[in-house]
Amino acid sequence: MSTPVFEVPTEMREFAERSVAQARKAFEGFMGAVQKSATSIEAPVANPALAGAKDMSAKAVAIAENNVNAAFDLAEKLVHAKDIQEVMQLQSDYLKAQMANLQAQTKELGEAMQKATGVKK
Repeated sequence: MSTPVFEVPTEMREFAERSVAQARKAFEGFMGAVQKSATSIEAPVANPALAGAKDMSAKAVAIAENNVNAAFDLAEKLVHAKDIQEVMQLQSDYLKAQMANLQAQTKELGEAMQKATGVKK
């Protein structure tokens, strides 16, 4: 007996594509406003703690933006998936990549924290 094939109707796939594109565009607008706001805050040169906090904040925003963009990329790929096996493979690849990113991001934030607080290894 063959396994029944589930196919997403074209209209539903197109709606999902538009929704992902609209959500990404809205997020990009939001991130543009966040970055503009963050860069407009000037830390006094005489206060390295404020400069360190600004650097950490910029790193955290960049990390969040990268993670959300990765999720949007996954959503776009999922919209075009042909079957459940492809969906599972895409999800698995995404999780592996995000775990590797998490390790790098944790290291990056740790180094920024050490720099901001003046603590050395």
